[in-house]
Amino acid sequence: MTFVNKPGAPRLLPGLLRAHPLLQDLGPEALHGLCAQAQVRRMRAAEVLFHEGDPAQHWFFIETGQVEVVRYCCEGNERVFHRFEAGQCIAEAAMFMTHRRYPMQARTVGRATLWRLERQALQQACAQHPALALRLLEDFSRRIYHYVNEIEWLTVSTAPQRLAACLLRLSDQQGPRLELPGSQRQLAASLGIRPETLSRLLAQWQARQWLRGERRDWTLLDTAPLQRLAGAQARAF
Repeated sequence: MTFVNKPGAPRLLPGLLRAHPLLQDLGPEALHGLCAQAQVRRMRAAEVLFHEGDPAQHWFFIETGQVEVVRYCCEGNERVFHRFEAGQCIAEAAMFMTHRRYPMQARTVGRATLWRLERQALQQACAQHPALALRLLEDFSRRIYHYVNEIEWLTVSTAPQRLAACLLRLSDQQGPRLELPGSQRQLAASLGIRPETLSRLLAQWQARQWLRGERRDWTLLDTAPLQRLAGAQARAF
């Protein structure tokens, strides 16, 4: 995979980054410093951006498309941890890890355009602009808190509660007509349940007319029972 210098890149990318919540208050000089060595690539669907364990020398900005981060377990099964959208950054936290390696694999969902930025440039920007470092620290802390709650949720919740919460979260993002983030097998792995359990629950809930659909495409018909299930383990904050 080769990233290339795009004509006019130092002028194009700062405007894109300025729309990012973590970077919007940076001045022109700081933004241009981040973008000085930036390179761009138009990627195909399912193309790997980096593998777990690769040296973490770059972070990325998604101009168009989507990228998902994945980790494989010992048995070879994969879990999709998160899907990043256009306008978001990827792997900026890895730029500060002491082992300097990517903790997950990243791959495109469909066609995508990504910018690759230098680790050293981000570190220098944080050293020169403490407000940026604080915003990144706040964002990293938010993510840690999210995953702490997710680990607790996976430990104490039942399979129906996890699936209900997932469907409601997708509904908040997409509306009543949902596209699952990956195959049903991948979704089951991300929720910590067996694929056959996921299929059985979807079939039961479809028979009760809570939802309808197949494979990755579903429509929520009655969210009240899903909310009762998901609310059983909801936290106040």
